Order: sequence, then C-alpha cells, then structure tokens
Amino acid sequence: MIKGGMSPGLKQFLRFALVGGVGTLAQYAVLFVGADVLGWRPDLASGLGYLLGSVVNYLLNYHFTFASSKSHLEAASKFYVIAGSGWLLNTGLMWLLATQLVWPHWWAQLLVTGICLFWNFAGSKLWAFRHQPAAGR
Repeated sequence: MIKGGMSPGLKQFLRFALVGGVGTLAQYAVLFVGADVLGWRPDLASGLGYLLGSVVNYLLNYHFTFASSKSHLEAASKFYVIAGSGWLLNTGLMWLLATQLVWPHWWAQLLVTGICLFWNFAGSKLWAFRHQPAAGR
C-alpha cells in the first residue's frame, strides 16, 4: 500500500474491472437477446457475447488499463490467447451450469463472469501487456 492511496496494482485491477464492465455489458446484451428473446441456448449466446466483449476489452485495456507500448501484433496475439482460453472457460462453464446442471442462466453467468474476471486480469497483467524492465536495471 502506498501512503495516502491505493497501490498501483489495485488501481490497475480496478481499471481492468471497469473496462471489463463495458465488455460485460456487451456480452450480457447478447445473452439477453439470444437466450431470453430468441430462445438460443445460454452457452451459445454467452459465448457469442464474450467474443463481442473481447474486442471492446482489448482496445480499452491496451490504451487505458495497461497503457501498453507493445505493437498491436504482439499485444493482440497474446491478449487473444488469454481471451480464447477465457472464452473456453466461459462457454464451458455456462454449458455445464446452465445446460447440464440447469442453473438459471443469469446466476450461472454472474458466477462465470467473476471467475473469468480474475483469469483474464492475471493473464493480461502477467503476460499479454506485461512491461519488460529496461535493460541494465
């Protein structure tokens, strides 16, 4: 903890969660329209929404959360490995919880969103947007 304020890591996590909230709104809108309006399976609607949210999340995380100086080729390729594994986690857990265990899909999605938040933050911070220390330090 830094005197008089939050630690830089906590600030970064809160920015990540804020950005993730924007992507989550996109995902939840697709889940609502897909599952509640059109009658799609919740895992499919959630998975499609996750893909849409990942585009929003990449751009905001690159510029706002991590202020990355990496090329988009490097940062995006790493980010989408993390996002792809997060998509598998999201869609797989939604399939298990909402389709197989017959949980209400909104309860399942809330739990899965929390799990994916920590998964995606760890992968983004530790790998996709990780700043390399300057040589000689």
